[in-house]
Amino acid sequence: MSQDTSAPDAVVVDETTVVVGPSLLARLGAEAFGTFFLVLAILGAALYSVGGLGTGTIGVALAGGIALLGGIAAVGHVSGGHFNPAVTLGAAIGGRTAWADVLPYWLAQLVGGVIASAVLFATIPASALPVLQQSGLIADATQQAFLSATANGFGEHSPLATATNGAFSFSVWSALIIEIVAAAIFVGVILGVTDKRSNSKLAPVAIGLTLTVLLIVVAPFTNAGLNPARSFAAAVFAGGWTWSQLWLFIVAPLAGAAIAALFYRAFAFAPVQDDLLAEDEVFVVDEAAVVSEGTGAAGATATAGAATAAAVAEEAATPAAEVPTAVETVEVTETVEVVEAAEPAEADTTGPDASDAQPTDGTAPKA
Repeated sequence: MSQDTSAPDAVVVDETTVVVGPSLLARLGAEAFGTFFLVLAILGAALYSVGGLGTGTIGVALAGGIALLGGIAAVGHVSGGHFNPAVTLGAAIGGRTAWADVLPYWLAQLVGGVIASAVLFATIPASALPVLQQSGLIADATQQAFLSATANGFGEHSPLATATNGAFSFSVWSALIIEIVAAAIFVGVILGVTDKRSNSKLAPVAIGLTLTVLLIVVAPFTNAGLNPARSFAAAVFAGGWTWSQLWLFIVAPLAGAAIAALFYRAFAFAPVQDDLLAEDEVFVVDEAAVVSEGTGAAGATATAGAATAAAVAEEAATPAAEVPTAVETVEVTETVEVVEAAEPAEADTTGPDASDAQPTDGTAPKA
């Protein structure tokens, strides 16, 4: 599981600092930003598609998929690019995210989504509301009624029921099934395409296109939730009937994510892996060469420390599946410290073999 829940885990070897993953604050900021971008794109495109205006269903789906692609490409390496409480739950069950991060991630995602909804709510033109009401596109000449067109619903509030004046609608069971299945497919694709064994360089594209397809399929049923943060953000300002139906769009995506993660653990689990998009990779942020002019055992010890630091830096640049964990890096540091503490061979600084005492494999010289 992820090792860092508050600040970067730093290990100092001589003058080389190796940092394991971004801090929790950085990851929460990335999740809030990514969710804000995703919700703004989906709700913004859907809001002005009322009555056949704007981009329509395909435009909304493309807006969501492209926004997710861009958000993952921008900050996925920081937080894993979840932007969805269902994805976070699935990643935790699948062993790809620390359970300690689940609640903080959910909070950041909800905050990001609500801020996006607030921006759209605040910019609705009041002058257009009476016209939309007279045209029968909204029930009341209020901002809440206008924003409710972006909310998720079933039964008489299903988009298809609205378009056919109630002649055709989806029951609660139909909505529940389609939302669970779609969320399971979405989370399953994410866990699969970000698995290090897939060696895919197009994970953001695959994830974004998957969301696009699922939004197109599910939109006629429920206005395509798939994301509790997106559904909650729309309900906060739409109010009314949206609150009584919100439960389905929280339960169904989480249930679908759990199903996908359990299948992943049962049939495709990668044991040594706990990140989605390399947010837990080890990387070097500050490196300085350790140079010693001493000879004999003291010079050999300094050179061993430098070689160990270089080895740690080299390991940090390799894929996570091939490198030791942060705990193993600490053990390397402790080995160097033990060698530095034991320097009994200073008297042999003039011997002919003193300069040959330097190890070439980065290990400490024998006394």
